[in-house]
Amino acid sequence: MKKLILLLLIIGLIFVAFQFKPVEKAYDTVKAVIETPSLINKDSLTIKSRVNIPDGYKRVEYPKGSFEAYLRNYKLKAFGSKIINYDNTEYFWQRGHIGILEVPVPKNGLQQCADALIRIRSEYLWDNDRKDEIGFNFTSGHYCSWKKYAEGYRPKISGNKVYFHKTASANHTKENFYKYLNLIYTYSGTLSLYNELKSVKAKDLKIGDMLIKGGSPGHIVMLCDEVINDKGEKLFLLLQGNTPAQSVHLVKNLTDSSISPWYKLEDDAITPVSNYTFSSAKFVRFK
Repeated sequence: MKKLILLLLIIGLIFVAFQFKPVEKAYDTVKAVIETPSLINKDSLTIKSRVNIPDGYKRVEYPKGSFEAYLRNYKLKAFGSKIINYDNTEYFWQRGHIGILEVPVPKNGLQQCADALIRIRSEYLWDNDRKDEIGFNFTSGHYCSWKKYAEGYRPKISGNKVYFHKTASANHTKENFYKYLNLIYTYSGTLSLYNELKSVKAKDLKIGDMLIKGGSPGHIVMLCDEVINDKGEKLFLLLQGNTPAQSVHLVKNLTDSSISPWYKLEDDAITPVSNYTFSSAKFVRFK
C-alpha cells in the first residue's frame, strides 16, 4: 500500500512538473522535490552555514555590516521546520524549502511576499542606525517614510490621491515602527516595488537583489547568498515570503538537483521557485 501511495505521489509530481517546464526537465524536478539536496548542513542555523558551496565555486566577499553580509548570516530555525501560515496552520506545500528564517509572521495576515522582504530590509536599516532611509512607495506612487510617520504624519487616501497630515503625536519606538510596516504592507506590494525600484541586469546581480513579477497576483524572491567560479559564473540562494502570509523560507532549485538549492539566474528566463514560476520578470535592487 505504501509503495502504491509513493507511486501515485511521484506520478502527480511529474504531472505538475510538466505544467511548468519542458518534458526533458521533469525528472530533475521530481528528483529535487523528493530528495534532500546533498549541499545541505542539517545542523546549522544560518543561511551561510546551512548550504555548502558547489565544487569549483567560492563565496563572493562582502564587508561586515553590509546588507549582503546581514542576509548571508541571517538566522534559521532548526532543519525540518515547517512553513506556517499567519493563522498558525501548516502551509499545504512543504517540499520546496530547505530552511525557515527567524522572521515572525504577524497574525493579521498582512506580511505577504513583498512585505516580508520589505520587513527584512527595514529591520536591517533600523538595526544599523539608518532609520531615515526607511521608506517605500504606495501602489499609487506616493512615498511614505518612517521618518514622517514617526513624527505623527498619517495618510488620508481619496481615490488615487494620498495626502499626509500630522494627526498623531511623535513616536519613534520600535512598537510604532511595526505599526508603520503594517501600513506599508497594506498599501504597497509587488506592483509598487516593480515600478519603484531600479532594474538590474543578471550579470550585475548581488546579494539583496530581487527577482520580481509585479501585479495581482505577482511574486518576488530575494537573493541571499552568492558564489562565483573561475569563469566568473555566479550562483545564488533565494528566499521568499508568500501569500497567504507565512514563514519566510529558503527555496530549493526544482529544475537542477545537481546544484540545488543554488540557482543560476539569467535575464528574461523562466525561473520556477517552489510554488511559482517567473516569466516576463525583472531583477530589482533596494535603494
